[in-house]
Formats: sequence, structure tokens, C-alpha cells
Amino acid sequence: MRFIPKALIAGLLLLPLAGISATGAFAAPRQNNQAPRDSQAWITKEVRHQLVMLPWYSVFDNLEYKIEGNKVTLIGQVTKPVVKSDAESAVKSVEGVQFVDNQIEVLPLSPMDDQIRRAEYRSIYGFGSLELYSVRAVPPIHIIVKNGHVTLEGSVANEADKDAANVRANGVPNVFSVTNNLRVDGGK
Repeated sequence: MRFIPKALIAGLLLLPLAGISATGAFAAPRQNNQAPRDSQAWITKEVRHQLVMLPWYSVFDNLEYKIEGNKVTLIGQVTKPVVKSDAESAVKSVEGVQFVDNQIEVLPLSPMDDQIRRAEYRSIYGFGSLELYSVRAVPPIHIIVKNGHVTLEGSVANEADKDAANVRANGVPNVFSVTNNLRVDGGK
């Protein structure tokens, strides 16, 4: 067994307490360039963070939001009802948010749509120039399938990637239509 100095152990045990405020919640120190917690910019950043951190949020879901003062309207489509309820709960917990209008659509259960989702994923993210998007924590190309109709949401780095995703999505069998709503914004 290795020898670990007691002072090091005590310091490591006390380290988590350094960020706790008097209320018992973690208090992140505000830097000069950081927006105040009640500002629109801070709420926008926190809402986005809460949504992308949802455990069941996937490439087959599309979550968007609108912020008007202290009201957040959630829109988009999800494959699991739990993602809709978790999104609302997470956004309600954001400091400064008073009201959440949850308009997220839960997509119908369909084995055929599930098959199309898997085929679209393989076709898009398995393509050479689009593979790099698949290794991100939250892949930026979201594949929404409803009753055989495919919608691509999200962002890519350039027009060539947008066109490639569209061609790949249209090449999947049993798809009635493809709507390409991908934005070209550097893939952020």
C-alpha cells in the first residue's frame, strides 16, 4: 500500500467545500466577462446547457427553445416521452426562469420509423466527410423521422456537408420525403 500524506488527503476532502455558498448550493464565481445570472444571455446559455445534458437526448431528437423575458417556450420533436418531461423539469430549474411552455411533440411509435432512423444514421454519419460530426458529445445533425418523412435539423461547417447529408438522407429506402433544415454556421 502506498503512503499518502494526511495533509494531501485532508486538502482533497475539503476541496469540494470551497465552492459551496451559505445556502449549500455551488456558487460559481462570476468572471468579469460573464453575464449576470438574471440576464437574457445567461438564461439562454443555461437553458441550452440543461437541454444538451439530458440523459435520453439523442441524435433522433430535436430540442429548440424561445426565451421571452422569464418565459421559455420549448419546441421540437422527441422519440421518448421522458425527454419531453425531463426537458421541462430541467429548464424550470434554471435560475431566472419563471414559466415553461412545453410544446415539444412526442413522435409516434413506429417500427418502420425506427428502421429508417437507424438507416439514416448509418448513411449520414458513415459517410467519409460527415463522420467527424459523429464523434462529438452531441452530434450536430439531428435526424427526425415521422411517418416515413425525414427532417434534418442542426448545423454543419459548410455547404458541401449540408449537400452531402441531404444526398445521403435521400438515398435511404422507404423514405417518403426529406426536408433539409441544416444551417451552415461552422458546425457549432
